[in-house]
Amino acid sequence: MSERLKPGDTAPAFTLPDADGNEVSLASHQGRKVIVYFYPAALTPGCTKQACDFTDNLDALASAGYDVIGVSPDKPEKLAKFREKEDLKVTLVGDPSKETLAAHGAFGEKKLYGKTVTGVIRSTVVVGADGTVEHAFYNVKATGHVAKIMRDLGV
Repeated sequence: MSERLKPGDTAPAFTLPDADGNEVSLASHQGRKVIVYFYPAALTPGCTKQACDFTDNLDALASAGYDVIGVSPDKPEKLAKFREKEDLKVTLVGDPSKETLAAHGAFGEKKLYGKTVTGVIRSTVVVGADGTVEHAFYNVKATGHVAKIMRDLGV
C-alpha cells in the first residue's frame, strides 16, 4: 500500500498531461494553494458528481486562492470527452502509469463491495503555496466531499 501523506509533508512533484495533451505540473502552481483530488475513472457516476461539484464551486475556491487539479489514471482523450460531456472547468490530468497516484497515497489496496482490490483510492490533498501538504483526506465519498473540504478550509 502506498504511503499516505500527512500535513507538513512536502507534496510530491508531478507533471502530467491534461485533457488537451498539455503538461501540467504542480510546480507551475507555486505560490498558490492547490487542491489535488484523485478519482478512479472519468465518465463514471461518482467521479462525474465529484468533478461537477468542484466545477460548480471553482469560482469560490479560486477567490479563496485555490487552484483545483483532478487526477485519474485516464488518458487525455478520455479526459477531453469527460470535460466536454459534463462541461467541466477543473483541470483534469491523466496518470496512466499510476506513479503520481501512488506517490500521493491514492493508489493501493482498498475494499470494494466487501472484497480487497488494488485501485485508485478516492483522495484529496490540499497543498499550500509553499508546496507542503496542509490537509490529506483518504477514502472520501464522491457526494458531499467538496462541501466538506470547503467547510474545512473556511471557504
